[in-house]
Amino acid sequence: MFEKELKQIESQIAAFLAAQGIEAPEFKWQPVPFHGEWGMGISLFAAAAAEVRRKGLSTPIPQRAQELALALKDLLGHPAGFQRVEALNGYLNLYFSTAEYARRVIESVLEQGEHFGRGAPKGERVMVEYAQPNTHHSFHIGHYRNAILGEVLARLLEFAGFETLRASYPGDIGLGVITVLWIYDKFYRGQEPEGIHERGQWLLKLYVEATALLEPKENETPEERARREAYEAERREMYRRWDAGDPYVRELWLKTRQWSLEELRDILRILDIHIDVWFYESEVDEPAKQIVQELIALGIAEDERPQGGPVIVRIDEKLGLKKEKYRTAVILRSDGTTLYLTKDLALAKEKFEKYGVDRSIYVVDVRQSLHFQQVFKILELWGFKQAEKCYHLGYGFVSLPEGAMSARRGRVVLFKDVYDEAVSRVLDTIAEKNPQLPIERRQEVAEAIGLGALAYAMLSVDNNKDIVFNMEEALSFEGHTGPYLQNAHVRATSILRKAFNLETLQGHSLVSLLPAATFDYSLTAHEIELVNLLSRFPNVVQQAAQEYRPLVMANYAWELANAFHSFYHAVPVLQAEEESLRRARLRLVAATRQVLANALRLLDIRAPEVM
Repeated sequence: MFEKELKQIESQIAAFLAAQGIEAPEFKWQPVPFHGEWGMGISLFAAAAAEVRRKGLSTPIPQRAQELALALKDLLGHPAGFQRVEALNGYLNLYFSTAEYARRVIESVLEQGEHFGRGAPKGERVMVEYAQPNTHHSFHIGHYRNAILGEVLARLLEFAGFETLRASYPGDIGLGVITVLWIYDKFYRGQEPEGIHERGQWLLKLYVEATALLEPKENETPEERARREAYEAERREMYRRWDAGDPYVRELWLKTRQWSLEELRDILRILDIHIDVWFYESEVDEPAKQIVQELIALGIAEDERPQGGPVIVRIDEKLGLKKEKYRTAVILRSDGTTLYLTKDLALAKEKFEKYGVDRSIYVVDVRQSLHFQQVFKILELWGFKQAEKCYHLGYGFVSLPEGAMSARRGRVVLFKDVYDEAVSRVLDTIAEKNPQLPIERRQEVAEAIGLGALAYAMLSVDNNKDIVFNMEEALSFEGHTGPYLQNAHVRATSILRKAFNLETLQGHSLVSLLPAATFDYSLTAHEIELVNLLSRFPNVVQQAAQEYRPLVMANYAWELANAFHSFYHAVPVLQAEEESLRRARLRLVAATRQVLANALRLLDIRAPEVM
């Protein structure tokens, strides 16, 4: 917003330093801590240190940095666009005119609209891998936390300036999948329900039933044991046939896998998630085996199969580490079958070579931390430079007040059930508190608020922590909740609709509707807080993206919503005592509404006009 003025000042600083025989450092302006006025500061320590070393001065570096800051303060005087210049502890701080700063922030938001805060292209391609439950199960609330974290991270990276690819890697094979195939083929073939979600959820019920049939029980009779062992033999035989490419088993597998994928894709549609690249575990098994041979040939892996052992990589030893950190990783079992780690190596290779990925982000639960550390280090030993930019975004478990989940025991809280319940409760609230809302709009609004409540409940907790999801708390219109954020957007919309006598703001250009305004009056504390928060948004986008932390944006959105709610109750807008105040505050409301909408969009939360 003040780039032109800062560039001019940089030129003056560089010329001054050159005259002193000092090479100008890289200019890194940082916001000065806000204490009632806005400013940008730059450190002179690097320049002072370079001068002291080159000239062999005995002057302490902090003292010389302050001397340079004082000299530059005198040189700059009162530069245009700034209120004052300060030399403090080796820093040169420039403070903006409050009225001009507020005007530029608000104008920048209104002019750039939905693009306000978007970063310049970074020249890097990032792949975020998420939304990947095992097939032949069903999408539960824990899978939802994975999906919303991954989607929000992808949106943040994309908005920050990274070319972003969204990828899903469903586990579509393994003993759990074969278990469902076995029981379906033996007892339930042709009995599947019709609906997308009913069919997907039915597969999970089959898995639970099969697990109960196959697990040993206390005090089981010889007949029960014989039956169980026969079932187990049948299951193992089906796995063997799948592995051998048996047409019957493969067709059965593809048909039932499709049921799971149809359910998954419909849930992703509900969540407004669009996956760019689909990988499947079954497709990387053979390439993974080839990679093992390559790693053996390169001397990275050791083949102990001749002695009856597996293929291993002694990671710590290969890295030259004295203390155990990454341990020894098995990449192929003694029987020649692959592991998750082997297939992740094959998948990474495809990401890097086929898709040109510079950074790869894996959204997988925290239990897999060591697994991914081993994957990344083997990739590094293998020679992939992208390994240093691979990142595991771990997350904790989700449970309900009733307790933890277990797919094997059938104690699973399905996302669709939670979503339907949230929407139903919001519809009841609308009927009670906003009966004037037309019937045909209620479902749309209820879905937006219900999803917003679910999303924010997942995003407002540090990803590494477990969550006990409480529906009552999530749907509250007060506190750290999605509806509280959405209500701030609704209130801002209401003020603007009333100001321009409009039924809806959709299809209208606020920039053309809003009258011009200046901010050369004594801003209230509420107005100053809003302007300050609006100005921070671009930096928050960059921080959340660079740190891979959706929580940073979730916290910011709450701060902005909370500040606007306080402003709404304390500062008159439509009833402002002067027309100039009314115009300025309308622009501030419009800018706040825009940044709220931008932040909510990044959090995959809809910004409704009414609630």
